[in-house]
Amino acid sequence: MMREFRRARRRNVPKPVAVFDLMTEQVIGRVGNLSESGMLLVATEPVVDDALYQLRFHLRDERGQDVPIDVGAHLVWSAAANTPGQAFAGLRFLTINREPLERLRQWVNAGPEAE
Repeated sequence: MMREFRRARRRNVPKPVAVFDLMTEQVIGRVGNLSESGMLLVATEPVVDDALYQLRFHLRDERGQDVPIDVGAHLVWSAAANTPGQAFAGLRFLTINREPLERLRQWVNAGPEAE
């Protein structure tokens, strides 16, 4: 049995959640999984290791409304995916406002039954 030793709990995203680069105003991929401190990005556009990004993605609130989450993120690693034109990228959140951070924490800790 493999055990995971991460600082923050991660939650897979069951439905596609687009990730926007706020500098280019383009979709650069989708969320693979989320924690309160970072995310796995399934990138459909080229990404640069060790770069800083301003990103936006949306999470559903308890009323079913999409709420924007803006983050400043550091791209820690990337690797080619099996699908041509895609890559996996690990991002660490550097900046996120308090209210979106609380919403993200609630979403991550709610578990899959909250969908």
